[in-house]
Amino acid sequence: MKKSISQLKPYVPEEPLDELKKRLQLKRVVRLSANENPYGTSPRIATMLQTTAFESNRYPDGAAAQLRDAVSDFYDVNPAQLVFGCGLDEIISLLNRTFLTDGDEVLVNVPTFSEYMINAEIEEAVPVEVPTKDDGQIDFEALLAAITDKTKMIWLCNPNNPTGTYETKADIKRFVREVPADVLVIVDEAYLEYVTDEANPSVLDLPGQQDNVIVLKTFSKVYGLANFRVGFGIFPLRLASYIQSVRPPYNLNSISQTAALTGLRDQDFVTATVAKTVAEREKWEAFFRQNGIQFYHSQTNFLFFTVPEADRVSDFLLQNGFLIRNGLRPGWLRLTIGEPADNLRIQQLLLQCLN
Repeated sequence: MKKSISQLKPYVPEEPLDELKKRLQLKRVVRLSANENPYGTSPRIATMLQTTAFESNRYPDGAAAQLRDAVSDFYDVNPAQLVFGCGLDEIISLLNRTFLTDGDEVLVNVPTFSEYMINAEIEEAVPVEVPTKDDGQIDFEALLAAITDKTKMIWLCNPNNPTGTYETKADIKRFVREVPADVLVIVDEAYLEYVTDEANPSVLDLPGQQDNVIVLKTFSKVYGLANFRVGFGIFPLRLASYIQSVRPPYNLNSISQTAALTGLRDQDFVTATVAKTVAEREKWEAFFRQNGIQFYHSQTNFLFFTVPEADRVSDFLLQNGFLIRNGLRPGWLRLTIGEPADNLRIQQLLLQCLN
């Protein structure tokens, strides 16, 4: 066994809701800890599942051809630039497996998505943590200063999880221009659809212009397809061929491919989801300001805020049927933006607990 594996601190997945309700003896628990879409999925998904016949004894299309063509058209990228995975987790794993070796350094701003660091450690690479600024924004100057001759990869989660903060397209492009050409810059845009501070915020054009930039996207968040596990990367052509040679041949099953294709075709659902989420996000930020609760301005479907005795607050909410995320930074909590009635009830509970 690799020494790095024996010392690894694994990612802890969510406890199934039915088991959680049983353990807490609650009739209803609302999970607002995993940044899932509370509005479900496109209604076309249910119709597709009821009307589409899948040959369960046959392997799926290893190239995901129909989905590939649709995504290529939607994002206006070369289909050969696309690599699909069983969720972005698999893409992250493939990137680390392909490009990292023992002793390589990987730069990450912290706090951020822990899977970047976990996968680097599996490959016996060295994560180098660069703290975010006091306002939760990425410290690009500090990242540049941390680059050494051992640096192989830099992760930018934008908007960032768990802070919810967004870096402008211009700032990211400026940063990329200053990064050495032999260092990979990976921009994870899992939550980008929720951005309202800037029009057309994606940097998906960069992989077609620079050989060291990769952009990641997912169907798990705004499309509500977390259970179907579909993520993909937009790569420079040269790098895409390397990843394809490492990717398992039938990693994305037919049901998942068809679900993602169906979801992509229903942009009305996406637009409605974003509109409802943004309206509730604005209410939440107003609530925090009115009650003197420190938070980071969010461009995602979640909020990151700090309160006294965060552990007690988190436990109080759970005992009242609302599961939120704790432990990402001491004293801070991450809350997925839920449906209006649930948001209002949580605000009432927060005030009750804090007062």
